Amino acid sequence: MKLDNLDRKILCMIANDARVPFLEVARLCNVSGAAIHQRIHKLTAMGVLDGSQFNIRPEKIGYETCAYIGLRLKNPEDFEHVLEKLKEIPEITECHFTTGNYDMFIKIFARNNYHLLDIIHNRLQPLGLSGSETIISFGAAIDRQIPVENIPVEDSVEE
Repeated sequence: MKLDNLDRKILCMIANDARVPFLEVARLCNVSGAAIHQRIHKLTAMGVLDGSQFNIRPEKIGYETCAYIGLRLKNPEDFEHVLEKLKEIPEITECHFTTGNYDMFIKIFARNNYHLLDIIHNRLQPLGLSGSETIISFGAAIDRQIPVENIPVEDSVEE
């Protein structure tokens, strides 16, 4: 994957504000609007960019409790089955395969602690867990994109 200085400039700008108009990016990068469109398409095709979306703040729509839950499976060979069942629980926003004490680690949003308890007892425990550990988050102290300012770039002629 080869990125040049223009790619890095574009990534910095859209990481800070995904709604910045392409023409504004073009102006600040001193290239044409068509060049920015081509670069965005290239970065998307390379898999560097993956969609665009608005971030919904869960607490603003009634999801007051954020928790991380480490899951241990009774039978590790049930992994794919459990993963498919987790996908059916809309409150789960992330699922990671992990090393260490857990087979999986999930991030979940619930309306409150009672809702979280209901999900754990009625949706997670029946999946065949040998154990779990729940950590409730009081809030994200850091929540950001990976920094792109210092990514290595290829020396090339910019458009």
